Amino acid sequence: MYPTNYTLKISTNCSIYLYLMWCFSPCVFVIYFLFRLFILLQCFLAGCLVDDSALPSGALPLSIMSTVGSQAVLPCSWKSSQAGAGPSDCHVQWVSTPVTVFERHGEDRWQAEEYRGRLEVPQEKLGSGDCSLIINDVQIEDTGRYESFVVVDDARSKKVRVPVQSVKLIVTDNKSWDSRHPGEDFVLELRTRRSFTVVFQRRNSSEWLDLWERGDKNSERLEKHPLLEQLTVKKLMSSDEGTYKVLDENGYAVSTVQLSVTENSPTFRARQQQEKVPKDDAAKSSCSALLIICVCVLSFQTLGFH
Repeated sequence: MYPTNYTLKISTNCSIYLYLMWCFSPCVFVIYFLFRLFILLQCFLAGCLVDDSALPSGALPLSIMSTVGSQAVLPCSWKSSQAGAGPSDCHVQWVSTPVTVFERHGEDRWQAEEYRGRLEVPQEKLGSGDCSLIINDVQIEDTGRYESFVVVDDARSKKVRVPVQSVKLIVTDNKSWDSRHPGEDFVLELRTRRSFTVVFQRRNSSEWLDLWERGDKNSERLEKHPLLEQLTVKKLMSSDEGTYKVLDENGYAVSTVQLSVTENSPTFRARQQQEKVPKDDAAKSSCSALLIICVCVLSFQTLGFH
């Protein structure tokens, strides 16, 4: 801390300087005063533009969880106080340090190559203060910290980026468990068009086997759906039990499925009984029809003798 008398001395010197400026050059004093006023006004307007709830003092960035292939929405909200500015006047940037990933200024928009076709900030929502970033077909590589900015003009008509929101996106692979019976088909969800290969690990084995790769032709037991991101394993056998892992081009996991192939479960036995019922009913119907025919033949023969 400075001594009190030193602080008073500085304050006194500043007052004397401003007084001399007013006495000898009133115009310079007025220009100086207006310049300081513009600076304070610009700071005030920039502070009003940003939603205070979006940037709490000392707060950590928001955390958003998502899975590969799904859609993630990174929230962003700013106050629409630009003197009646419409959506076409809004200038929004989203940055994943140090790269700008998305930018929209009115109808003009730009997005980084690795996000091509997957990012959007709806223009119709900007006017109400919603600058949320929508990420479609989320990938593991999208994990990271994202920051949004609103670009405004300062007092000297220079572009200034006003921070609005900081969001931490965490992307994980899809995990699931499934159970099938021998002879049934198993549909494996590939989740995204960026899925590149499927590997398989049999139960009680440590070896991973290459099962399928994008571009492979359909085989007797493996069939890729022509439109949907699905791979069907036909006519399951007990040896098909194990772990199926879908990977992207970089080897990152898209999904992991634990498959169990069981024969003696109560559900499987009940289904087998249901399949036998129609056959038993058909046999009974055939016997009944044969009995009726025999009775009719005997009746005609008896009438013939009489």
